[in-house]
Amino acid sequence: MTRPIRIGIDTGGTFTDVVAVDELSGQLATTKTPSTPSDPAVGFMAGIDKVLAQLGLSGESLSAVSHGTTVATNQLLEAKVENLGFITTEGYEHILEIARQSVPDGYGNSYFWVKPPRIVPADRVRTVGGRLAVDGSQIRPFDVPSAEAAAQFFKAAGIATIGVCFLHSYANPTHERAMRDVLASIHPDAVVSISSDVLREYREYERSVTTLVDAAVKPNIRAYIAGITRRLDTYTTTASAEPRRVPFYVMKSNGGVLSAEEVVHQPITTVLSGPAAGALGAAVVAKAAGFDAVVTCDGGGTSTDVAVVIDGRPALTTEGTVGAYPSKIPMIDVVTVGAGGGSMAWLSPEGTLKVGPQSAGADPGPLCYGKGGDQPTITDAHVVLGRLPPHLLGGEVPLDVELARAGLQDIAGKLALSEAAAATGIVEISAWNQANALRQVTVKRGLDVRDFHLVTFGGSGSLVACRLIDILGLRGVVVPLNPGNVSAYGLLTVDVRNDYVRTAVTRHSRLDVSTVRLIVDDLTREADAALTREGFPPDVRRFERTADLRYFGQAYEVRVALPDGPLSAATFDEVADAFHGAHRALYGYDLRADSRQEVEWVNLRVTGIGPIRKPEVSVVPAGSGAEAAVTGSRQVFFDDWVDAAIYDRAKLGSGDVVVGPAVVEEFSSTVPIHPGFCAQVDRFGNLLIRRTTDAGAPHE
Repeated sequence: MTRPIRIGIDTGGTFTDVVAVDELSGQLATTKTPSTPSDPAVGFMAGIDKVLAQLGLSGESLSAVSHGTTVATNQLLEAKVENLGFITTEGYEHILEIARQSVPDGYGNSYFWVKPPRIVPADRVRTVGGRLAVDGSQIRPFDVPSAEAAAQFFKAAGIATIGVCFLHSYANPTHERAMRDVLASIHPDAVVSISSDVLREYREYERSVTTLVDAAVKPNIRAYIAGITRRLDTYTTTASAEPRRVPFYVMKSNGGVLSAEEVVHQPITTVLSGPAAGALGAAVVAKAAGFDAVVTCDGGGTSTDVAVVIDGRPALTTEGTVGAYPSKIPMIDVVTVGAGGGSMAWLSPEGTLKVGPQSAGADPGPLCYGKGGDQPTITDAHVVLGRLPPHLLGGEVPLDVELARAGLQDIAGKLALSEAAAATGIVEISAWNQANALRQVTVKRGLDVRDFHLVTFGGSGSLVACRLIDILGLRGVVVPLNPGNVSAYGLLTVDVRNDYVRTAVTRHSRLDVSTVRLIVDDLTREADAALTREGFPPDVRRFERTADLRYFGQAYEVRVALPDGPLSAATFDEVADAFHGAHRALYGYDLRADSRQEVEWVNLRVTGIGPIRKPEVSVVPAGSGAEAAVTGSRQVFFDDWVDAAIYDRAKLGSGDVVVGPAVVEEFSSTVPIHPGFCAQVDRFGNLLIRRTTDAGAPHE
């Protein structure tokens, strides 16, 4: 009998990570393969072939594939949004120019800050007559002649990717849908996104940009998903049976997955696909280990992504950005910093050592890969310091220590430092870059980073774990088993999620119960219809309801859960009361006692959830002492050269304790344990790193 195998596959900048689960036995298999930036689908299929061969199975065993992709992310980070057109309401053609007044890094830099380039040049904006009021009622009818003229303009100019955002269309989508029909008739080859489909939420600038980003990434996402789907279809084509299409899910930024058939209609939901998977995988690992509140650090080849997990769930935001573009879709609150293993070290014109954000990526990669790289990277620094073994992936990727050392000599000479000191400086800068990113998701959100454990994963995520404990005052670090594959594992732990939102700005004292019920019911029907298309039976579907509230006069909102069950005036009073508490937790104060200060409701949200079977977190056998896992020793630089024991992590068991200086090695990652630190293996195989003076009793 064929064993059903479900696969999670995460494409990173340097490696493609793969985790397979046998749905009958729960057994996990993991592997990695080099990414192929020129065509990510090649690395994707190579990863699937590799893990199936490892299991001794064919493609006919595939029961489903879940994928985290960086196609949309990379396109936006590289600002590849050319040949894009914008249609908006007559008189509002400068909405992208006006944008917002917010200034990065505070107003101290305002004299030196210039607004980023528009996503669409002014000469590619067209306006259409017609006007809706804030409540969606029609002030002036949709003007067909001006709509046809706009469509003709874009067709003649060869602009085939178009975003449409009319004033107040979140309240009434009829004008935008009419514009889409005109474009379909006159310019049928155009790829069109309308804001009432992408984001039915007020704030015209953010809604416009979000819609344009959706349009910009739609052609690439559609082509990529179609290419992957065609390749997956070859696995199940046999001479004796009808071809069976492998269910293919794509990770969304909100922490859920969506079928490939659906995601091509909402491609913007994938812009933080990979980082979201990692945060979710880390949350599952941390919760099993007994930590409900952690910060996560996903170190890859190109960048490091950090997030915060509270009560076992990653924090969400609708105020995120990707590159220079604001995006108001729900996404896991991730901060990205250019501190991956391939991030390059360089000297500024003033002679200051810098690291990143430029990366050597997968091709040519770090100097030590021997593939033509010409700039030293963080990986090269770790190799020179002896903190990495002479190979990666169990010997599949040999590392040339001499090439790394030669590359560091130039920087070391210019800084009048030894090679070890220069390498330590590179590593130290990368650690502080990661620490600053972790502060952004904690301290800037009103959280004390010292209250958290850190979960590190990714190929390079654990290389500076001990330094982060010192820099941030963390309680400790959790390193999961197979840390290089946590993002791919996370893809197997998530459900299908569809988010729907509607703006309905109303003061709490004027809230109409029947109106709110009607909107929530409409959103629930939309979510239910999406889950029906995804094939989930009614008895397993779940719905989460939330509302965005603020104090009247404030510009931004706080999200609060709506209780289950029928909605009533008493329910809404409970929600308003919960808002006061959430506001205090976030900002340190509330205005509950001020009877003059009203609460205002802004957005209503419903998320439809279709549950997917998740792999169990397995326990590891009891250890017989860490000494049994020692494979040798080598010279490693920790402020000075010391003889450090090398441990094979696969041979460590529950209860074993590794005392630094040491290096723990495994297939997908390496964990240096500095002097003064120890790492204890818990019953799930996680390494719990603490200072030896803080270690105390084993964690239960």
